Parts: sequence; structure tokens; C-alpha cells
Amino acid sequence: MGTRTEEKIKAFTQEYAKVCVDNNGINADLFDEYGVKRGLRDKNGKGVLSGLTNVSLIKSAEEIDGKLVPCDGQLYYRGYNIFDLVRGFQQDGRFGFNECAYLLLFGNLPDREQLNEFKKTLGYSMTLPTNFVRDVIMKAPSHDIMNSLTKSVLTIASYDDNVMDISLDNVLRQSLMLISVFPMLAVYGYHAYNHYECDESLYIHRPDPKLSTAENLLRMLRPDMSYTPTEAKVLDAALVLHMEHGGGNNSTFTTRVVTSAGSDTYSVIAAALSSLKGPKHGGANIKVVQMMEDLRRNVDDVKDKDKVRAYLYRLLNKEAFDRSGLIYGMGHAVYSISDPRAKVFKAFVERLATEKKRHDDFELYSMIEELAPEVIAEKCRIYKGVSANVDFYSGFVYSMLDIPLELYTPIFAIARIVGWSAHRMEELINVDKIIRPAYKSIVTLKPYVTLKERSTPRIDGEEKKVYKLPMN
Repeated sequence: MGTRTEEKIKAFTQEYAKVCVDNNGINADLFDEYGVKRGLRDKNGKGVLSGLTNVSLIKSAEEIDGKLVPCDGQLYYRGYNIFDLVRGFQQDGRFGFNECAYLLLFGNLPDREQLNEFKKTLGYSMTLPTNFVRDVIMKAPSHDIMNSLTKSVLTIASYDDNVMDISLDNVLRQSLMLISVFPMLAVYGYHAYNHYECDESLYIHRPDPKLSTAENLLRMLRPDMSYTPTEAKVLDAALVLHMEHGGGNNSTFTTRVVTSAGSDTYSVIAAALSSLKGPKHGGANIKVVQMMEDLRRNVDDVKDKDKVRAYLYRLLNKEAFDRSGLIYGMGHAVYSISDPRAKVFKAFVERLATEKKRHDDFELYSMIEELAPEVIAEKCRIYKGVSANVDFYSGFVYSMLDIPLELYTPIFAIARIVGWSAHRMEELINVDKIIRPAYKSIVTLKPYVTLKERSTPRIDGEEKKVYKLPMN
């Protein structure tokens, strides 16, 4: 489009965005009047019950004398405490991704033979269609790797002869394939962007089916394909902890909604990806890293608690960083006293910080984890406690692993697709109704007015020009 055309379209959209606001604004009092829970949440933050699941359990409170009392957060995969699962594969020196994926998909912990068979099946699925990297991923690369990932998932559907078959065995085949190729789609998408948009060298390394998902991620990302055992183990722990988090999170609920409509696996996962990429859902760890960089620029002594505390107050007062009034990485919609994922992860983070000689950075994160809840409690009126969430440390880990910011949310997706797949199958097995929430209409009925009788649109009390967009 020419510059003049673009200017006309911009002028039109700017003016008529105001019309949208005028005609779509709803009085906030009406939500209370009709008992509508905005965001499907009660005023105390508790989610509206919209389904049943046997995939995972989040526990953040206990009932004592008929009252719910906040407790240390607990997360269970198929009934197994995440602390026990991580401790189990850590003590044996194993990688946990495949084992926990098997557990979430099939409902029980695998024995050695089952685990080996599952690993082999994922390895067999670790291939992309011929020339897919060249013809799809390398074409029109984007700095938004989540968009690149979504495009790739939807395009892979074109290579599947049974794309619309939603029988359980076919959905499972598709799910295992996507779980296997997600690391390739994400990393190759980044390399395409880094080469064509940033003018850097291009590396396309093939994954090794014998390696873990974490090892392959680092192998494909790095020019020399090298990594340390600690790096791979910490990234593996991050993937396990991000793999699943109940049915109520936005992307998993999206998975179940689109599944309930009878849609194909690729469309379902593309919808989930589109949900996850939202900054209110999957992008928080990026904000944590950027916030910490801003802190270092604006606090001359990051070991001084009083100076760090003063910076946190400036954050809450919308005087620092992005002026959102938020301390990123603090607080969670469900957990109050503690996020179990953050507690599990912290030990891995410290180990990696020691290896990377970034213990001072780890101490700064620990200081903020201690100070932020105190500052938030003093400054804000909150209905529950505030603690560090898993995003607080995951961004720090990714920075220590030299993972580019563009891949932070895609790595979340590489883990969470396992949970999405488990919930998709659970929805297919147990529910045969489309999810159709109710909305209370407050539309005012109006008599029809003919075109000749309508007045020129008015915005802010003034007549405005009606823009006619050129057709070519």
C-alpha cells in the first residue's frame, strides 16, 4: 500500500476506535448487579468451576474449621507431588521430561521398559516433512517466535492425511509428533529470524533422538552444539515445572474449549499457543529479566537492601521500569504463601549460578524474593499473601543459559504442550458437549432507521468526515 493509503486507513481507525469505545463500554456496576464474574473469577480471585480434571491438582489452601486458610502451595501431576517427582529423577541422575510427559499423558508412572519404549516413539516422531524448514520456517521469519511456531503448527496440518480424524489413537499420534518437533520449530524459527533479520550466521542442527529434550534444545540452539550437564539438568527441571498447571489456566482452558468444538489437533494447539503468548500469561519471565536490568541501571549498590527496597517502592508507584505498578515475578492467581514450582526450582538455579559465577546475581534475586512481599503488603491492599512465582527464577535461568529473549515463551510452550495434549484427550474421552458459556445481554432495542434518515457519525460532539478507503 502507498503512504497516502496507509495514512487514510490510520486516520479512519483512530477516529472510529473512539466510536467503538462509545458503543461498547459497559457500566462496571452492571457486572455486580447481574452477578457476572469478570475473568471467570470471584472477587477474592477464586476461579469459577467450569469442569473436572484428573490430570493435575493445585493446592493453595486448607479447610480448617469450615474456613479456607492459605497454605504452602502444592502441585500434583496425576496425584504425585511435584517435589517427589523432581527428587526422584534428580537422585537417579536422570532427565525428567519424558517420564513426566508419560505420566501426564497416560496417568501412571512408567516402568523402565515403558519409559524406553516411549522415548523411542518420541525419537521416531522427531522429524519434519521434507524441505519444511526451507519452505516454511525460513520464509517470512519473524522476531515473534510464538507467531512463527503457530504458523508452523498450522502448516504441518497440510502434510497430515488424517488431519480431521479425532479418534483417540490419531490424536495421540499427532500429539506425540508435536511434542517431539516443538523444540525444532521454535529453535529453527529463532535461527531464521536471527539470520535474515539480524544478519547473523545461520545454524540448523538436527536433534539427536538419544538425547533428552533439554539437551536437544541446547544442542540445536548453540553454534558448537555444546552444553554442560548442569545446564541441561536445570533446563530439564524448568521444562518439567512448566509442563502442566491445572485446567484453569488460560491456554489449557483454550485447549479444552476448542477441543469441545470438535476441531483438529493442530487448530487446538495453535489456539493454545495464541493464548500462551499473551503477556498476561506466558511472557512474565521476560518482564522479570528486563525489570532486573532496569534495577541494576538505576540502583548504584544492589547489595544495599534499603536502596533495593526503595526501587521496589518506585515500581509500585509507577515511577520505575515500565511504570505498570507491578513487581514482575511476584504473586500468582492461585498461590499466596508459596509457589511450589519456584521452591523446587530455586535449588537448581543456585547450582547453575555457581557454575556460571553469577552468585551475586542469585543473591540479588533472593533479596528481592524476601523484600517484595513486604513492600507489596505495606503499599497495596491485597486479599492474600504474595510470593515469588516460577517466572521470577525461570527468566534468570534462561539468561544464564544464554537463551535469547525471543525464545523464553516458546520454551514455555515446548513444556506446556504436554499438559495441553493431556487435557485435550481428557476432554475428548469424557465430555461430548461444546463449551458454551452464557453472557447476559444488556442490548437496548432500537427501531430500524433507513440509510437516508441516518445522521453523519458524531464523535466527541463534533461531526467527523466519513473516510472512503481506496479499493486499489
